[in-house]
Amino acid sequence: MTIVDKSLRELLPLSFSSTPAVSIRKENKMWIATAMLIHNLESFTDSLVVTEGDENPIGVIGGREVVENIFKNPTSSFFDNTRVEQIMDKNLIILSDKVSLGELFGKWKKTRRAFSIIPNNFGGYSAISGRKILEIGANCITDLTISELPRKEIVTFEQNSTIKEIIGLMLEKNTRKLILNNTNYFISDRLIIQSIAQEYDFFRNVKFLERKLEDSFRLEEAKKIFKDVNLAELSKLMYTMMHPYVIYHDQVITPWDICMALESDRIEFL
Repeated sequence: MTIVDKSLRELLPLSFSSTPAVSIRKENKMWIATAMLIHNLESFTDSLVVTEGDENPIGVIGGREVVENIFKNPTSSFFDNTRVEQIMDKNLIILSDKVSLGELFGKWKKTRRAFSIIPNNFGGYSAISGRKILEIGANCITDLTISELPRKEIVTFEQNSTIKEIIGLMLEKNTRKLILNNTNYFISDRLIIQSIAQEYDFFRNVKFLERKLEDSFRLEEAKKIFKDVNLAELSKLMYTMMHPYVIYHDQVITPWDICMALESDRIEFL
């Protein structure tokens, strides 16, 4: 039996339902959702579960939905007047405790979102995200190394790029992170959302998209490694990072890449 045939409960016996799903009511305005996302994006989960009635989950919202919509409507009215239910993704994946890792990845490939929820013993829901899968990667046995992972385009931007150009690239290339050209510094949807809320007061009295990155944005630094480590070592490293993002020579690796690599038949589980 390969690792993808095992159930999540088998692969995560101690932490299967230990990560709480963070929820938001469907009628809440987007400024509330944005403030909540600042504290949760890429930490232990990267999306909010949208609920109605008696905390019934009906959708999901994350950085993707925020940046897509501020690109269309970069005004304070988006945050003050738009309800969460108006822009949420209705394709929320609710898993059973018997789902296999392979079945999970199949669902994630369809939604292009490494996030799902699972009922827990407390009457609520727990989150299964890309970060949670890093726990599985850290406990696998394999000779598969970074250099063997599929290479993908490294999307870069310039120091004098406008925020509109940066978000446009994120949407065009379907990525949440862009690397500053010739550096290992990056900007993410989380950083953009954080600046909107904390520095620009949800677009009140400022033309946000026209601003250049160099004006006031703080970037984050990707971890640069030079050793061709195996998948388990890489997973352990990324699991300890607040915002897991690794550069190896001309490759960038995210938790999504770890998920896809775990489909290899060269992987066993401790």
